[in-house]
Formats: sequence, structure tokens, C-alpha cells
Amino acid sequence: MSADDPFEAIKQTFFLECEELLTDLEASVTALTFGDGDGETINAAFRAIHSIKGGAGAFGLEELVRFAHVFETYMDELRSGRKTCDDIAIRAMLHASDVLADHVSYARGLIPSMDEERSQTVANELRALMDDGGPVVAAAAPEPNPVEDPIEAEFDFKPVMFDFGDDAGAPEALPPEAWVISFKPHKRLYETGNEPALLLRELARLGPCQVTLDTSELASLAELAEPAACLSWSIVLDAPVEMEAITEIFEFVEGECDLVILPKSDPLADVTDSSADEVDIAALLAAATAPAPAAPAADEVDIQALLAMATAPIAPAPVAAAPAPATSAPATNSAKAAAPAGNAPTAAAGGQASIRVDLDRIDKLINVVGELVIQQAMLAQSVAECGIAASSTVKVGLEDLEQLSREIQDSVMAIRAQPVKSVFQRMPRLVREVADMTGKSVRLITEGESTEVDKTVVDRLAEPITHMIRNAIDHGLEDVEGRAAAGKPKEGIIRLAALHRSGRIVIEVSDDGRGINRERVRKIAVDRGLIAADANLSNEETDNLIFLPGFSTADTVSDISGRGVGMDVVRRSIQQLGGRISIASTPGKGSVFTMSLPLTLAVLDGMVVRAGGQTLLSPLSSIIESFTPKEGDLHRIGARDWVIRFRDRFLPLIDTGRVLGFSKPDSPEITGRDGIAIVVENEGGSQVALWVDDIQGQRQVVIKSLETNYRKVDGISAATILGDGRVALILDIDALVVLGRQQANQSEFKIAS
Repeated sequence: MSADDPFEAIKQTFFLECEELLTDLEASVTALTFGDGDGETINAAFRAIHSIKGGAGAFGLEELVRFAHVFETYMDELRSGRKTCDDIAIRAMLHASDVLADHVSYARGLIPSMDEERSQTVANELRALMDDGGPVVAAAAPEPNPVEDPIEAEFDFKPVMFDFGDDAGAPEALPPEAWVISFKPHKRLYETGNEPALLLRELARLGPCQVTLDTSELASLAELAEPAACLSWSIVLDAPVEMEAITEIFEFVEGECDLVILPKSDPLADVTDSSADEVDIAALLAAATAPAPAAPAADEVDIQALLAMATAPIAPAPVAAAPAPATSAPATNSAKAAAPAGNAPTAAAGGQASIRVDLDRIDKLINVVGELVIQQAMLAQSVAECGIAASSTVKVGLEDLEQLSREIQDSVMAIRAQPVKSVFQRMPRLVREVADMTGKSVRLITEGESTEVDKTVVDRLAEPITHMIRNAIDHGLEDVEGRAAAGKPKEGIIRLAALHRSGRIVIEVSDDGRGINRERVRKIAVDRGLIAADANLSNEETDNLIFLPGFSTADTVSDISGRGVGMDVVRRSIQQLGGRISIASTPGKGSVFTMSLPLTLAVLDGMVVRAGGQTLLSPLSSIIESFTPKEGDLHRIGARDWVIRFRDRFLPLIDTGRVLGFSKPDSPEITGRDGIAIVVENEGGSQVALWVDDIQGQRQVVIKSLETNYRKVDGISAATILGDGRVALILDIDALVVLGRQQANQSEFKIAS
């Protein structure tokens, strides 16, 4: 199929929907794994599989349809309560989810081949579980805790049940020769974009249909007050098909219609109605795809013309969906598959509309908005240099432009913001697998899944979080015997949390395990030549040794660890995103790994300052207050440490220009020159003061990677372009504090020696 085929665009949209559905399926199965699931969780998993199967059938993906059908059938056994959702069932669902994802990837062309043997093995495993893998609940026996279908509970949709006899030894009853279907749409069915004619077309694929339109509830033109669902249909399906084949067609409109399905031989199946008009199915389908006729004058409108207008769409469908197999569930999705896809907006009932846009378009838009911000800053600089009065039209218009630019920038950045839930949802499966491999009992607790961050950051979070969780389970948590000896619960806890702090996103991975054995870490580092034997390291520096390349505390190489590759990858990945990682460990109680990342890699609100003759920019989100110190507020401690009085307490004071190497060696100390103190808060919540020469104002700037375009600079996170064309360096507050402490320690060491 050619790339410019319009049908290909619909297919790609289907694959994007598959990504979301597979994520929902994984989340549902994971919830069942940890005992957090219920009847609705099983129903959600069933609907995800059914939706994938339906769309796949519309595109002729037969292998995907066949496997999804087996998986869907098994999930139906679970949701109906005929099979028990135990550990064996959950393990089978996990395997089936993997195979289903592989089928989607293969159909999408992301993997070169499909492991058919594995697919068949998992499908046979599901069939075996349906045959005798779990207790069968008798239909007549009440269940202590029945699984209630939420669709039936909410919309009171009660499918017709049939009694085929109580003789268990009787042969299986054959399906009736014909069926009578009563179908009355609700108003909501039309509001969600469904089309009755398309449902009738799918019925016609099952066999010959006689369709009768009932207009008895249609009001006169004068009495029509608002759009309403006044039409209903009676259909006689002359085909010996199973009832499930019919219900599958209407499954996606359950709760949006009144539906009764009866065998034609049933005495209740009498569809005779004097007010009904017999409708030819071919004519009905033709009317559904015909352009809307022009509305006649009000005094000439008759009932037939009104019916024609009511059944005609607003515009002809631009693309026709491929025919689906006659007996497969893809027919239930035909109405959705035939709708325009691509970037068409979609909206759920009662929800907000959404639209799919290629990420490249968003990136281009962000770049253009960034250039707009720079140009606006340059224009403001030029106007300021001209000395134009603040009350002038030019000045007022420029202020309006600045506000508008900020609103545009904020709106564009909000488009790229995504919750970290998509990454967090992958981790419970990882925890289960690693726990099984290590023989440990582990429970994962997630917090802050709705925390939003730039999509670029979200996409690159999975790898470091995966390494950290594997490390926490393998090295951090004790085994069952070790936890019992330490007086801890049998089940170890891994906590994964996301939160906003100081204008950044913080990801924490913590465990309640043994903590870091610093003596062992130091010995391993010395044995492997990573540090000198006489190195004098603090607890924090010792903990950070685990980030060195080639470092590992594992005694043997396994599938999980032991090769010295892992935590160094984590640190490198975080640093590439402009972030940092730290450790806080308490022996015997556990460890907390904290990753701090920028919320966005595109824009920043900052304070422009001068220090050591250089123009710098401090992130506005980190600034608490700025002030000019009074005489006696500055005090020196030791060789180079300074503190400053701030609100009846003393804060560490960092000479920004000197620490970054901008000040000349013979420049006077802090007390010998004028300056301003800026109180900032680091990610740990502690406060320090930065000493700068002066403050030049507040700016919203576009972030440019310094490491990509130049090299990594300690204490600097990135760079930007100011309105006058100058390049300003953006301060990394936490790194600047660490750099200042290191320089002070080195100075004291030299003096002491």
C-alpha cells in the first residue's frame, strides 16, 4: 500500500490507538497482579482487547484477529465469572499481553518477524485454561461475589437469555434458522458519532435481512423542539448464526440503544406494525452515503422529506473502510473505522475533544515560538535604548506583545506536557518479573502519576527508572529470610514517586531494604582500582561510588546484575537531560534515589544578573528573595566560607563569579565590593545565598543546550540568547552549591597542610 493512500492514514491512526489500548491492558493486568483489580478492571482489559481485535479485522490483519479472539474469549470467561482470576490466570494474561503487543508491532512493521510458535503456545495455554484450567461456575448457582458488568449496571442493558433445557447430556442446541432484532437508538448514540445504517450493513453481512423502519414516534414538524431519537428498526435476519455474532455488532453501542434479539420462532417475535414502513437495506445504505439534500421551504416539508434529511449525513464519507470478515467482531468497529481519521478531533460523551498531531509539528511550533520570544526581547531592548516614554503607543503595544508572546509560549508548552503515568504504568510488570527472578516478595507503590512534564523528558525516563528499580530489588531489598531476621515484613516495598519541586520534576525511587553497605562499597572500589586506598571520602561520596562505570556489588553475573553496567547509565541518562541524581541511604532502613529534571527543555523564566563581569541567568523558580545586605550581615567562617544574616538566621553565601572562575584572582573579597544577595532554594529544600554584582531584570528565555553546542560546564545547566544578542549562561543552582563547597574544602585542605 502506498504511503499516500488515504486508507493508510486511517491504519496509522489505528496503530496509535493500539498503543493506548495496550497500555490500558497492561495497567489492568498489573492491577490484577497486585490484587488491586475488580470486576471493572477485568472489563477494561476485555474492552481493550476487543477494540484491538475489531480494528485489526477492519484492516485484514488476520493473524492479529485470531490471537486477539482467543485472548478476548478467555477474558470473557473471567469477566462472566465462569473462570477464576487466580495466579495462573494472571500469568497467562501477562504472556498473552506480550504476544498481543508483538502481533501489533509485527503488523505495524516494527519487528521483522512474528514468533508463530510462541503465539500458538500461548493461545493453546488460554484454550486449555478455558477447557479445564479453572473452576466452572454453574449458570444456575448464585455466586457469592458475582462480577457485575458495569455497562449493564449503569445503563440497565439486559440481553435476552434463553433456556435450552436442563438435560446436561443433551446435544448442543443448534442456532435458530432466523432472528428478529428490535433496534431503537437513543439520542446519545447519534451524539457519539455512530450511524445506525452502518450497523444494519454489518447485519446484512451475516445473511439476508428484511428491515422495517418504525416512524410512529416521530413528531410533526411544528412539535419538534430539539433533536431527538424518534426512529427505530425491526430486522428479520434470515441466517442460522449464533446470537454472539449479532450482539458483537451492537457491542459498541450498548447503553446507547434499546436492543432485543429473539429467535423468529419465539411467540414474542412479532414485528407487525401498521405504522412501520418496510425499508430496503440497499436503499437505506444508499441514503446513508448520499449528500444531504437542500432543505425545502417550511410550508412544503412533508414527513418523507424530513426522514430523508434525518438519515442523510452532513457530508459523504471520504474513505470507505475495508470489508471485514462476516463472522468476526471487527464489524462492531466498522462505524468507527469508517469515520475520518488522521487528525480529526474525537470526543467521548461528556469529555473534552482531542486531536492527534505529529510531534514534529509541535517541535517546529515550539522552535518558532522560541524565536518569537527572542525577537520580542530584542525589540523591547531596542525600544528601551531609544528612550521612548512609557506612556507612548509603542511602549504600550510592546507590553501587549510581550504578554501575548508569553501566553502563546505557555499554551504551546502545555501541548507538550504529559503525565508520567505512561512511564509508571510499565514498572509494575518489571517489579513482578524481577521479584520472580530473585525469589523476593515485592510490592510497588506509585505516587504522583499525574505529574506533568515535557514529552521529551517523559520519553527518556523509562530507561533510568528501569535500572533503578532493578537495582533496588536486586541489591537493596533483603530476601525473605533476611527481612524476617531484621524484623521486617515479608513483603519489601519499592516506592516510585513524582512531584514538582523548585520548578523541576523530581522522581524518587526508594526501598525499605538494607541500605548501602559503605564499607563493602569502598572495598570494592579500591579492589577495582576506582579510588585510591587512602582516599578520604564522606558518606555521600562513598554512596556515589556506585555510579562509577564498572562498579557492581553483585558477587556473580546474572540476568539482572553483576556486569557493572546500570547505575552509571542512569547518571549519564539523567545528565543528558540536564538533571542530576543523588542518594540518601540509612543502613538497615533503606535508600532513596532522587532524580531531578527540568520540567521543559525549551523555555525558562529567569532573573538576569551580573557576576564577575559575565551575564548570567538564575532560574526564577529557585529564587526566594533578593536584598542588599547591611553592614555586619556578612561573616567569614574558616578559610573561604561566608555566611549572611537573613531573617534572624545565617545562610551559606556563595561568591558566584569567583566559584565559576569569572572573577580575577586579585579581585577584592565580598566585603570589599558592592553587591546583592539572592536567596535561592535547592532541590533538597535548603536555602543558600548567591552573591552577584547587580540584577538586570526578569526575562523569559529560550533554553539552548550548552553541552551539545560547546561542552559541559560545572555550575552551568544551559545557555540562552538575550534581547541584545548576547549569550547568557543559565545557573545550575544545586551544582553551583556543590562546586562552592568543593572549592572551600580544597582551600582548607591546602591551608591545613
